Amino acid sequence: MAFMAVLESDLRALSAEARRRHPAVKDAAEHAILKLRTLSSPSEISLNEDIVRIFLMACEVKTVKLSVIGLSCLQKLISHDAVAPSVLNEILPTLKDHAEMSDESVQLKTLQTILIIFQSRLHPESEENMAKALGICLQLLENNRSSDSVRNTAAATFRQAVALVFEHVVLVESLPAEKFGSGSYISRTSSVTGDVNRSMNNSELDNNFASRKSSLVRETATSSGKLGLRLLEDLTALAAGGSACWLHVSSLQRTFALDILEFILSNYVAMFKILVPYEQVLQHQICSLLMTSLRTNYELEGEVGEPYFRRLVLRSVAHIIKLYSSSLITECEVFLSMLIKLTFLDLPLWHRILVLEILRGFCVEARTLRILFQNFDMHPKNTNVVEGMVKALARVVSSVQFLETSEESLAAVAGMFSSKAKGIEWSLDNDASNAAVLVASEAHAISLAIEGLLGVVFTVASLTDEAVDAGELESPRCDYVPSAKCTGKTAVLCISMVDSLWLTILDALSLILARSQGEAIVLEILKGYQAFTQACGVLHAIEPLNSFLASLCKFTINFPNEVERRSGVLLSPASKRSDINFDQRDNIVLTPKNVQALRTLFNIAHRLHNVLGPSWVLVLETLSALDRAIHSPHAATQEISTSVPRVTRALSGQYSDFSILSSLNSQLFESSALMHISAVKSLLSALCQLSHQCMLDTSSGFGPSTSQKIGSISFSVERMISILVNNLHRVLPLWDQVVGHFLELADNSNQHLRNMALDALDQSICAVLGSENEDHALSRSDDNSQDLESNETELRLLESAVISPLRVLYSSSQSIDVRAGSLKILLHVLERCGEKLRYCWPDILELLRSVADASEKDLVTLGFQSLRVIMNDGLSSIPPDYLNVCIDVTGAYGAQKTELNISLTAIGLLWTTTDFIVKGLSHESAEEKETEIMEVISVSNKMDGQNGEEQTDNISVDINSHSPSANMVDRDKLIVSVFSLLQKLGADERPEVRNSAIRTLFQILGGHGQKLSESMWEDCLWNYVFPTLDRVSHMAATSSKDEWQGKELGIRGGKAVHMLIHHSRNTAQKQWDETLVLVFGGIARLLRSFFPFLRSLNNFWSGWESLLLFVKNSIFNGSKEVSLAAINCLQTTVLGHCSKGNFPTPYLVSVLDVYEVFLQKSPNYNGSTTIKVKQEVLLGLGELYVQAQRMFDDQMYKRLLAIIGLAIKQTVTKSDNCEAEPGHVPHLLRTVLEVLPILHPAEHLSSMWLILLRELLQYLPGQDSPPQGEEEEAGEVSTSDHIPDVNVKMKCETPNDTASASVQKAELPSPTSSSAQEATVNIPSYLLAKKLIPVLVDLILQAPAVEKYIIFPEVIHSLGRSMTTRRDNPDDSLWRLAVKGFNRMLVGDISETTVDSGPDSKFSKPARLRIWKKVADVYEIFLVGYCGRALPSNSLSPATLKDDESLEMTIVDILGEHILKSPIDAPIEILQRLVSTLDRCASRTCSLPVETVELMPLHCSRFSLKCLQTLFSLSSFSDEEGNWSLTRSEVSKLVIMVLMMRCECILNRFLADEKDVGDRPLPTVRLEEVIFVLQELARLVIHSDTASVLPLNPHLRSTLAEGSSGKQPHLLVLFPSLSELVVSREGRVRELVKDLLKLIANELTLEKVSTGC
Repeated sequence: MAFMAVLESDLRALSAEARRRHPAVKDAAEHAILKLRTLSSPSEISLNEDIVRIFLMACEVKTVKLSVIGLSCLQKLISHDAVAPSVLNEILPTLKDHAEMSDESVQLKTLQTILIIFQSRLHPESEENMAKALGICLQLLENNRSSDSVRNTAAATFRQAVALVFEHVVLVESLPAEKFGSGSYISRTSSVTGDVNRSMNNSELDNNFASRKSSLVRETATSSGKLGLRLLEDLTALAAGGSACWLHVSSLQRTFALDILEFILSNYVAMFKILVPYEQVLQHQICSLLMTSLRTNYELEGEVGEPYFRRLVLRSVAHIIKLYSSSLITECEVFLSMLIKLTFLDLPLWHRILVLEILRGFCVEARTLRILFQNFDMHPKNTNVVEGMVKALARVVSSVQFLETSEESLAAVAGMFSSKAKGIEWSLDNDASNAAVLVASEAHAISLAIEGLLGVVFTVASLTDEAVDAGELESPRCDYVPSAKCTGKTAVLCISMVDSLWLTILDALSLILARSQGEAIVLEILKGYQAFTQACGVLHAIEPLNSFLASLCKFTINFPNEVERRSGVLLSPASKRSDINFDQRDNIVLTPKNVQALRTLFNIAHRLHNVLGPSWVLVLETLSALDRAIHSPHAATQEISTSVPRVTRALSGQYSDFSILSSLNSQLFESSALMHISAVKSLLSALCQLSHQCMLDTSSGFGPSTSQKIGSISFSVERMISILVNNLHRVLPLWDQVVGHFLELADNSNQHLRNMALDALDQSICAVLGSENEDHALSRSDDNSQDLESNETELRLLESAVISPLRVLYSSSQSIDVRAGSLKILLHVLERCGEKLRYCWPDILELLRSVADASEKDLVTLGFQSLRVIMNDGLSSIPPDYLNVCIDVTGAYGAQKTELNISLTAIGLLWTTTDFIVKGLSHESAEEKETEIMEVISVSNKMDGQNGEEQTDNISVDINSHSPSANMVDRDKLIVSVFSLLQKLGADERPEVRNSAIRTLFQILGGHGQKLSESMWEDCLWNYVFPTLDRVSHMAATSSKDEWQGKELGIRGGKAVHMLIHHSRNTAQKQWDETLVLVFGGIARLLRSFFPFLRSLNNFWSGWESLLLFVKNSIFNGSKEVSLAAINCLQTTVLGHCSKGNFPTPYLVSVLDVYEVFLQKSPNYNGSTTIKVKQEVLLGLGELYVQAQRMFDDQMYKRLLAIIGLAIKQTVTKSDNCEAEPGHVPHLLRTVLEVLPILHPAEHLSSMWLILLRELLQYLPGQDSPPQGEEEEAGEVSTSDHIPDVNVKMKCETPNDTASASVQKAELPSPTSSSAQEATVNIPSYLLAKKLIPVLVDLILQAPAVEKYIIFPEVIHSLGRSMTTRRDNPDDSLWRLAVKGFNRMLVGDISETTVDSGPDSKFSKPARLRIWKKVADVYEIFLVGYCGRALPSNSLSPATLKDDESLEMTIVDILGEHILKSPIDAPIEILQRLVSTLDRCASRTCSLPVETVELMPLHCSRFSLKCLQTLFSLSSFSDEEGNWSLTRSEVSKLVIMVLMMRCECILNRFLADEKDVGDRPLPTVRLEEVIFVLQELARLVIHSDTASVLPLNPHLRSTLAEGSSGKQPHLLVLFPSLSELVVSREGRVRELVKDLLKLIANELTLEKVSTGC
């Protein structure tokens, strides 16, 4: 409907325009509008011609406006198919008339209408109408009066009309619709490779059409086809400069006609190939025209000589050659010959460039080049046109070296390639007059030639790939079969092209590559190198392949000075690459060209790795040089100046290129895993060849060339290792080839090469054995049992082949370093892969056994390192049958004399082996395991004394964990073999070896004793342990005592200088003593661990007696170390089993006998050794008693005390004690003091406490017999119900009456004898007492109550005597220790225990009275005589003085707080003495006159005030106190009277002193004392019981009794004195007295009464 509306609108516009001058047109338009309204669609309009005719009528008027409206409406009607075809005969004349009008808009509308006619169903079908329509276009085109826009539009319209005509022909003739051209010349892509790939895609369409051509060719054509044929003939005539008869055109621009003709040739190929008339016109008319136009043997004038015409001619020729060469063989051969000839002629540069563009087009189109080569070069009767083209292009390329501006041209060529790489197309400028354009044009020509050559290269590569895809050629990934011949059509074509063209191409490309530096052109040429080389490899063209590789390698690395020498000489591109020689010290600079060439070489090698074969040598030589350059400190890339320091360059990242190249270098050989095995062998052969070539030159000496050769060999070796590592899955076929070369290198005279070979062999063997292939093979064999035998055979062969080179090297080489290197390799193999070895252990162990006998220390060391790895980590992987061999080899290393440390370590390996044997092996069968478990359980029970049920689970788990792979090995035999070796090594002359062997023997027995049977234990004891002890003891007793001289180190001053040997081992006897110590230590560990079990063995008691005999002899006759070890042997056994009850009494008594005998005879031996042994014996006795207390009775305890007393007596009576130093207790007494605290009697030995404590009291200073009468009092301490008879008897019996038989035999003194008391005289003053007092106090506090209170008076008396030493020796710490001990006893025992001393107490009253008398004596003597005194001392520090003062305060506090305030049972006279003591101490300050009190030290006044404060505290009472007892009441009554007297005295003294001093100030001490008294009086509150004893008036007493608030009646007693102090000069005193008077008033209820006024 929109179309109808638009059409009506146009009719109205037409009516309006024709209203005035053309009424007929107006009326017709209005009539048409009415008619149009009756129509509904364009088809109805086409049936009614009135609508069309009104527009034709408007056009006939020939006015511009009406014509434009009419033509526009006609276009709309035609485009909507609203015009009947019959009307075309009327429309065309109208259009022809309008074409003759001069108005431009009308002419353009006319051309638009014609084009719409061709596009619609009105397309002319008759020759007349077709000629009219096309003639109108040509008329406007050739009309001189037409404007440029009209002519251009006419040309475009004619071109489109021609295209529509031939499109109609294709449609009507039912020709294939494929187009084989683009209508114009194919545009160039950014690379030649892209052009070739696109042409390959187009060739596929051509192949499809060629296969159907024979069935489509027709001799005749339809009417439309004839129209097209007539048009084609006229166009050909016009292009030739003639006239067109059918179109009625006399002349036309040849360029335009030729352009149209070129368009038809390129876009309607099927029309020419199927319709024979068209093909004839092409062959006879068009080809003739082009041949004539192509000739240049006459001077070109006019339009024919213009570049655009020449371009059209050449492009048309190119289309014929590319599209019709198969049918026009002769014509195409002529065309190609002419084109090639044009390159030789002296034509204008633009003309040559046009020709080269055409030739480049042929080369970059694989389809065209393939057809041309097949039709011409491969045909014997035709010309080799492709070869000619390539040579022509190569000639253009080579001409650059003869140009005057060659460098500028090459730079321009590089720039063109760079622009092309960026997508910028090069365009030719016709004006070549100036030099710059000339250079550019020449560069353009060279670029086209280079691209053409590259096109040929890429075409060959593409065709080769096509042959591979078609199956005509094997892929380079497949194995190379030299005998295979190529028979495929494409393959033969490729081979022929390579053979014909490779040399020409290589010469040209290598020339440009050598002279060019631009990145883009270099990359493009290297792509060509890569493509052609790969094609040659696939085609097995050996000579071209090697030539291209050699040429490429030449561009990989720049050689210093080499470039300068050859800068002016151009090498032959196809020449073989010479050896790479450069000095490591030269600066090697890799340009971008070198880097890209190397990458290209890597790509080629990756692509052709299966087909390179012998050509690998060329590649490897380059890669070797690259490797040396990468690792050269002077190498750099061109972007970074070589003058920059290496560190700076490294930090700047310039080594990225080197890193990439190094990675590519490594990846090439890593990819060998993807190669076929034959290719890998070829690569290895090439590496060997490269290495052999360099080996021949290394024997001449050292220098730059030698180092380069070694570098090449190193490269070959490293790459061989890389290949081996990456082919571990198929290593066996490659192993001999690789290792054979390594062995050759190992025999070389050059040390560096030998080391290199050893390292390579090391890496190779470890890589093969450490791979997972063996495990994979084993897993496969497990899955398929049928392959088990074959897989094991393969593994056995592999392991044998891998290990055999080591045996060959060690046995055949005469070089020590090579033999050592083979052992190092073996060590590495065992460390890294030992657990994977299965079948090569015999060879390895045999090699190691032979090394043990070597005389070279280094070899033995290396061999032993391997053995250590086996014994430490590899025992589980060794087949069980070879364990005995391992033990023998280990013993051989232990016995060798070359290296001491090896022998020692070998002994340790025997221990490791035993651990493995015991824990990891079991030779019993499954039926015998239960019996073995029960046997082990029984043995374990005897060892640990535990029930079998507790051990069953652990033992069974241990047995079941044994390795099932070694069930046939006799464990006992293996263990016996280890023990035999250790016993032999235990007699070695080297002390270190025998000591280690003995230590290991006992460690094995101690560690695995639970798993040995009884028979095995008996065998060990009687055949190994005791014989070893006997032999070592004999050697220790009989060895020489002569001093040894150490190893001679040199000569100084004509005398030999020897190494110093420590005095403890500078004789043979001392070293055997050291061994004996180890034996005793080992036996001690065995007895400690297995004594209960060993005691059950036969004849063990005899063995024990033998051991005691050895111990005695060692204690008496051995050195200090031996004696201590012997004692420790006994002590360890006793201490380990006494507490468990596993050590019988006879064994304990036997130990005491040994110690007793030693102490009895020890005075006969002198020296520090004897003292040290005595100390050890005493410590042992203490530990023995602690562990065996339950086994001691009274007699054994007395015997023990007698032994200790004997030791003390021997020490204190020895006047010439060499160890006693001034101010120090002798060492032996120190030991006694350490032992005494742990000798306190056990519960069942309570009767021994008095003996022990009285023994200790004898050693305190000033100790004498108790006062007369105390013995009787002590006898009354307890009744017979509480104290055993033996305690009473001990006071009157002699020592001989109570001692045991052994003590009688030793004539030990009694602990209470006078000899012991006399012995203390010789002890240094107070030294023993100071150490003994803390021990004594601790013991007395631990003693039972009965024994404690029997001995308390004696202890207190002794402590008091020690406290009195303060006056004579205040600087000594004895009195301090005594005071602290005294305080501890009072606080801890006396004050607490006396609380329980009621009528039913087990302590008698005389005993308690005796205790309190001693306490009162000590307090009275010490506090009054020794505390708060100015004692002479100049050596005490302020801190010590402060501590002493604190100690004095503490003893006063204990007296007041813990004794007098406690509910003690002390008699009243004792309490009076204690209170009097405090008062005497408190009166010191007030008793001194005012002149003297100023001289009193401050600590004395503070002590006096402390005592005064204690009195106030004892007399005070508080409602919060809930423990007001009878004793407390009595004490307060005593204290209040004393306190009141003391306070009155102090107040009176103050008043008197104040009067005496007059105006002078009172001493501070006096004033502080008065203030303290006044303050305490104010705070003091007393109990009513206490107040009852105050001396008050009876009336006042009764008054106070009636009152309820009388708590401070003591103030009334002091009222007179206080009243006098009211007038004191001291304000503070007056204030305090005022407060006290107020309290008195309050006490008397005399408070002020308010009267209300």
